[in-house]
Amino acid sequence: MTFQAPLWLLGLLVVAALVAYYVVLQLRRKAYAARFTNVALLGSLVPKRPGWRRHVAFGLVALGIATLVVSLAQPSTEVRVPRERATVIMAVDVSLSMEARDVEPSRFQAMQKAAKEFVDVLPERINLGLVTFAGTATSLVPPTTDREQVRGAIDNLELAESTAIGEAIFTSLSAIQNFQSSLEQSGEEAPPARIVLLSDGYPTVGRDETQAIDAAKDVSIPVSTIAFGTDYGTLDLDGDTVPVPVDRATLERIADETGGSYSEAASAEELEEVYADLGSQIGYTTEPQDISPRFVRVGVLVLIVGAVLSLLWTNRLV
Repeated sequence: MTFQAPLWLLGLLVVAALVAYYVVLQLRRKAYAARFTNVALLGSLVPKRPGWRRHVAFGLVALGIATLVVSLAQPSTEVRVPRERATVIMAVDVSLSMEARDVEPSRFQAMQKAAKEFVDVLPERINLGLVTFAGTATSLVPPTTDREQVRGAIDNLELAESTAIGEAIFTSLSAIQNFQSSLEQSGEEAPPARIVLLSDGYPTVGRDETQAIDAAKDVSIPVSTIAFGTDYGTLDLDGDTVPVPVDRATLERIADETGGSYSEAASAEELEEVYADLGSQIGYTTEPQDISPRFVRVGVLVLIVGAVLSLLWTNRLV
């Protein structure tokens, strides 16, 4: 919880001073009573008081006032709300290494399932595009709010040779820039953009990932990366067993240098969690929500209860 007008909290010092004054009065009353040695005479001079009950009533009144003072400071809490607009390109690796079965049922099938869940997580107003890459990179679906188009493209993915991670980033940047240009031509402001790139292997062809990092940094578009698979994945090529470990270092560097986030997933379940987390980060934001009315209601209620009890027990307000 935060406060939009924290200076009002200084009013709590006044409440504290009031409580201190009340305590002093009670101590003085005890000191005055101690001067009388004749207990019978003291009982006739000092009327019987409600004892601890008057302290409870005063405490409730003081608490109610303090709560109202806190409400003046405009307390607020962070709430999760969908982003109004954003552009996301999901770039997925469709190289042959995705056939590895170190992830059940295979890297490729697990990726397809998790990718479609990522599509469902994003709020409807987020523009989502799809880029695939193997030996080359292809923009299959330009940024759109048509989720069925993206799901259909994911279902029809096909594997190919090689891994061009750098080309995937360049193609994703081009898709974003083309979309933003079309918005600007129609008089709309281009929303913030991000690339989510999933890969399981080492870059083998195309432009170097260092060039792609520089290009993303030049236009301030973060690239969040997911390293998918294990170090023990293998691929059967014409009877030969070929190891296909994950290149975590490259993917982590891309994310770190472009301002994106880096994640690792070694199972289908972990990949689904990563996509869900990214969907939450990208599709939603937090905004302060004023909760001072809650404090006003509680403060008034406590104040009324304290005042009523004081009238019932002492025939006066405090």
